[in-house]
Amino acid sequence: MKYDHQAIARAYAGKWSKIIDDEGCYDKEGNLFTPDPDKVAKAREEINALPENQEYYTLRRRAYPAWQEQLAYIYDNGVDKWKTDIVDPVKAKFPKPE
Repeated sequence: MKYDHQAIARAYAGKWSKIIDDEGCYDKEGNLFTPDPDKVAKAREEINALPENQEYYTLRRRAYPAWQEQLAYIYDNGVDKWKTDIVDPVKAKFPKPE
């Protein structure tokens, strides 16, 4: 089974951990769950309603490491190194439209 990863991520923000096609969706505790089709459809409608110029935001969000990894990087290397090593490359790859 193929899942709409983007819509599930939006519908279950902060509650899901991973989605594996042909296996299922897992919450943060590692429990398998079945996404509510109505909730996922509503999230897909919201995504489709976004203006085209906000696509960069979604692409950037996916490109960044998890916030926990970023905090650990800042702790180990400092904010300036985090900006040059993590933030700047993502912003360069997915620039904000004019």
